[in-house]
Amino acid sequence: MHEESCDILILGGGGAALYAAIKAHDANPNLKIVLASKGLIGKSGCTRMVQGGYNVVLNSEDSFDKHYDDTLRGGGLINDQELAWTLVTEAPNRIIELENKFGCYFDRNADGSIHQRALAGQSFNRTVHSGDLTGIELMNRLLEQVLVRDIKKMSEVRGIDLLFDANQERIIGAVLMDFNSGELIQMKAKAVLLATGGAAPLYKFTPASLEKSGDGLAMGFRAGVEMIDMEMMQFHPTGLIAGDSVMTGTVLEEGLRGAGGHLLNVDGKRFMENYDPAKMERSTRDRVSRSSYMEIRAGRGTPQGGVFLDVRHLGKEFLLKSSPGMYKRCLSVGYDMAKDPIQVTPTAHFQMGGIRIDPLCRTSIPGLYAAGEDAGGVHGANRLGGNGVAESIVFGGVAGEAMVNDLESQSVPSNQSFGNLEEIFNKLAPSNGSLNPFHLRKELGVMAWDQIGIIRSKDSLEIAQASLDDYEEKLKGISIPEKRAGNSALHERMNLENLIAVAKLISKSAALRTESRGSHYREDFPEIDQENLYNIYLKKDGDGAIHSEKRPVKFTRRNPEQLRGETVIPKGISKLAGDSKMTSEV
Repeated sequence: MHEESCDILILGGGGAALYAAIKAHDANPNLKIVLASKGLIGKSGCTRMVQGGYNVVLNSEDSFDKHYDDTLRGGGLINDQELAWTLVTEAPNRIIELENKFGCYFDRNADGSIHQRALAGQSFNRTVHSGDLTGIELMNRLLEQVLVRDIKKMSEVRGIDLLFDANQERIIGAVLMDFNSGELIQMKAKAVLLATGGAAPLYKFTPASLEKSGDGLAMGFRAGVEMIDMEMMQFHPTGLIAGDSVMTGTVLEEGLRGAGGHLLNVDGKRFMENYDPAKMERSTRDRVSRSSYMEIRAGRGTPQGGVFLDVRHLGKEFLLKSSPGMYKRCLSVGYDMAKDPIQVTPTAHFQMGGIRIDPLCRTSIPGLYAAGEDAGGVHGANRLGGNGVAESIVFGGVAGEAMVNDLESQSVPSNQSFGNLEEIFNKLAPSNGSLNPFHLRKELGVMAWDQIGIIRSKDSLEIAQASLDDYEEKLKGISIPEKRAGNSALHERMNLENLIAVAKLISKSAALRTESRGSHYREDFPEIDQENLYNIYLKKDGDGAIHSEKRPVKFTRRNPEQLRGETVIPKGISKLAGDSKMTSEV
């Protein structure tokens, strides 16, 4: 192990991490900034996979209030209202900067203005995109900006755990591990940002990049930060089924349903007629995912455990123009979208619960910040399509500037001893064992899908909690060799530890929310509790147990009576939306 130091340490390699590094450097180029990514910087994470686009108010007929109200209604009214307001009001500034300063190119209308399309749950067509490959465009341009700045870049280097000062009061860095060399690094820092992404790969079906394993969430929880609404995991309705390929779970974004795609069960019936006859396939993600899951569970799914997405009637010309990336992806696994119904399944997509932050991305521990999927509260119980990448870019920028401002305005001790190194070393000590971590990971994914997935109950959550205790015990039976260099089994063991920690938080919070709201559905409590709007906070006790607390939602800008109901796409806004309702009911 060797020691290094910096002013700002950013853990992550996606949109939030890169934007934070860029904004921090531009705010003060004299600071030493380290960007450490578990994967390849700019080539990993989920921002690069974004298809749908970025929600932003640009049209004079749209407004911050409309976008804000859509976001709160979509979130089941339990969003942190100040964070949601920051998202909505800062999103246009980021788009202007992305285009005019960083060189991003988004699709245009015939008059040269930026094209915006409709995604579910919004009252206006406000989603900016670059075909269906928006994330690639964003990440390519952001990576270019990182490369031309004096930012230390560390790819394939993961965070192991956060470091406290000697008084256990402030985060002053992290222990990192280089995957290729196995070397451990004590990285001392005056400010640390967690932007590692969520834990959607906990589940057997997911489109998320496979290096994501809830590392930032688990590190934050172990350090003692406060978490919010960890039960809220979004499942996208249409993940591609491609056999045993890692392509299984990859999202076919909802623009296909918005354009008129049909969901069919194995009998060829449009089953959404039974679940949401008014909105059909254009219903919200949580409802469509739940409906597909119920069809599959009732025996009306395909032999591979899915349903069919049929877009043949839209025509090859339209599909190639609107969705070239998805068309090519489907061809690569044997589906021609213009000729074949495509097998799809709900897929674990986005972590909406996470570390509690304030509007400047500060956590409950001094020196520690969070952004992107590591942070919770922005989306409440259900994220609108197009709000995810907007959140990463907006709050990545907020975090970068906030860390610089805090370092300049506060007295930050520069020479402190580490307070928890021995504990970290003990966790990495070599040990003998016979269990295969890759087999355990698959077992964990199946258990999570069945017990804490799309549909939950008291019984399933009790099974999950007992199973997670068992998996935690099994971690001790995995071999940890002395040689760390390039040891994928060792890293999978660490992935498992973090995924289990996050799964316990999801299970605990889901058991406490005895209602159904947004992405959280309890079949033993299927109704929404309209009289009690609350957030669930979790935190590690001194003995390592999970302390929980329910607190009323803070209505700082809107009260429930102003928001109840549904948002409706007005007639004639676009040919894509037509007269259809794309709603988010509360």
